[in-house]
Amino acid sequence: MSYKQIKWMILLVPTFTVGLWEYIRHQFLMPYLSMDAGNWLTPLILYLISVTLLSRLFKMLESARAALEQERASKVALEARDQLARELHDGISQSLFLLSVKTDKAERSMAGSGHENDIREIRKTVHEVNAYVRQAIAQLRYVPGQVAVPEGTSLLSQVELLIEETVPSARLEWNLESTFFSPKEQVELLACIREALLNVRKHARATDIQVIADGTPFVWSIFIQDNGVGVSGDPLHLKDRYGLRITKERAVQMGWSFALDSRPGYTRITIGKGHA
Repeated sequence: MSYKQIKWMILLVPTFTVGLWEYIRHQFLMPYLSMDAGNWLTPLILYLISVTLLSRLFKMLESARAALEQERASKVALEARDQLARELHDGISQSLFLLSVKTDKAERSMAGSGHENDIREIRKTVHEVNAYVRQAIAQLRYVPGQVAVPEGTSLLSQVELLIEETVPSARLEWNLESTFFSPKEQVELLACIREALLNVRKHARATDIQVIADGTPFVWSIFIQDNGVGVSGDPLHLKDRYGLRITKERAVQMGWSFALDSRPGYTRITIGKGHA
């Protein structure tokens, strides 16, 4: 029943009920029912109708109103997300593209100057930031029911692409199906893995990096492990170190577990579901 129909029912039910009662009372009950008794019964019947039928209609009205408010708020939030995605695309994304073009031009003009490695590092950093921005745009424009990763692309191929872009030397063992995850979960999971791999690349100085994933739709684990220098202190509380903190927040928001085990020569980030 729609919001409008419920309002009309609330208006019409008492009117027709009292009208029907008065008709029956005057046509059939006058020889058996005194005027005073009939006058007392009229508000009693109206009260009973209000307690039984109208109270349910009022509850339905409140539920319909709450649903409309929630839909309105969701629409506003989606419009704000879409606006932010457009600003990212039209601002940062296009600026990164222009920066990439200028980097290519600088590399050609500085050929043979001994700065080729510096230019390559700059280009790689630009590509990484651009990938971050594209991921943010995809997440902002995600709507439940829509595909968050390119159609026909498996989660495994997305992880392989992440490894190729960040730490190509990493070894991958992936035994999780794309169907285990919703589109939203795939977006968040890829973002977590990307951040973990970038953290290894920037800070670990590792020679052996592994990405291992195994489990079922209900119980699974993903490990990003390296033999680098480890982490001194708690990176989740270090100032100006936001990557792992954001990764943990992403995992917690999705109802996943997050754990970091680190010491010199061994660091493992674990993201999982269904574990105690």
